[in-house]
Amino acid sequence: MSNVSMSLESLFALQAGSSLLTFAPLIFIFGIFYFLLIMPQQRRQKKWQQMLGDLKNGDKVVTSGGLRGTIVALRDDSLHLRVPPDNLRLEVTRASIVSVADSSEEATK
Repeated sequence: MSNVSMSLESLFALQAGSSLLTFAPLIFIFGIFYFLLIMPQQRRQKKWQQMLGDLKNGDKVVTSGGLRGTIVALRDDSLHLRVPPDNLRLEVTRASIVSVADSSEEATK
C-alpha cells in the first residue's frame, strides 16, 4: 500500500506542476496584449490630456469633426473657436479637440 500512496502523491505533484503550465500561455498572452495594446493607449491618452490642459487663446486647433479654427475663449469644459472664412464663432467641447496646429504647419501654408 505504501507504493500506491507514494504513486498517488507523485501524481498529485505532477498535476500541480502541470496546472501552472496550463496558465503560462494565458499569462504570456496577457503580457503581450498589455505591451502592444494597453500601454501605448495609456501613453496616447496622457499625451492628449496634456495637450488639452495646455490649450490657450490664439492656438489653432482641429476638432474631431474636421473644423479648423482659432481659440478665442476658454471655459472649464468648452472653448470658443473662430472658424474662417466668415469668422464664425463656434462653441465646442474640449474633448472634441484632436490636435493643435504647430507653427511649422502654419509656415508651410
